[in-house]
Amino acid sequence: MSEKLNCCPNDSGNGVCIQTDKIYDSCRDKECIENLRVYLTEAGQQILDRAINVKFKKAEIIWVYSDVEAVPFNNGYFTVDLKFFFRIKLDVFCGVGQPTCIEGLATFDKKVILFGSEGSAKVFTSKYKPDESDTQLWQKTNLPKAQIEVVDPIALAARLVEGNNCDCCCGETDVNSLPECVCRVFDDLIVDNGTKRVYVTLGLFTITRIMRKVQLVVPVIDFCIPENECIASTENNPCELFERLTFPVDEFFPPERNHFDSPDYNNCCCN
Repeated sequence: MSEKLNCCPNDSGNGVCIQTDKIYDSCRDKECIENLRVYLTEAGQQILDRAINVKFKKAEIIWVYSDVEAVPFNNGYFTVDLKFFFRIKLDVFCGVGQPTCIEGLATFDKKVILFGSEGSAKVFTSKYKPDESDTQLWQKTNLPKAQIEVVDPIALAARLVEGNNCDCCCGETDVNSLPECVCRVFDDLIVDNGTKRVYVTLGLFTITRIMRKVQLVVPVIDFCIPENECIASTENNPCELFERLTFPVDEFFPPERNHFDSPDYNNCCCN
């Protein structure tokens, strides 16, 4: 193995050493997820029990939990366990009048296997805190880090079923053990306290990466110094900022279909 420790040039060279996250492996998924149970609040469940129909209005990503574990007998490979938390918005029809909008929680679990290389070094770092002792951060094992990119799902369909009809149940979620960041989004969620349930189908796009901290030599031309001055309004003349804004022509004249179909609009730089 060649010697790589003396990789950093001195100040007179044209490169510097940086520490950054290197992507060792990645994958993308396009999934149609069916029959996700929506957990509602008590008030939302009371509305649903009177429903004659329900419409899937919107789905939003609240949080994604990830966990990385080594794959036995496969050196360098790791499983990435993911749990997605969605905020589901539904229009509930209880009669011939206007629908009532309610919100609930849906979850989805998946697992991917990616290559993350190997490392056995223990990492010791410190985190500065003013007027306190620096917090010592100790990474016991040199596991890689998972990163997940996801856009808000596409709402496809919703189905209203009787509470005892569990032919589409794919596992239940313990709402009493939800992460705090998810619990803050809703009032108290309930599992079983009604005669009807709702299940949704959504489309999900994700990119999963696995990364490690590495040291790289990069060429340096100069420091990145901003050239533009910050624009700010003042109490004396707030209209000065307004005068600098461009008239929003596209808001008044939406683009034609051929604009979206043009090669420039659909051009992708990812090969």
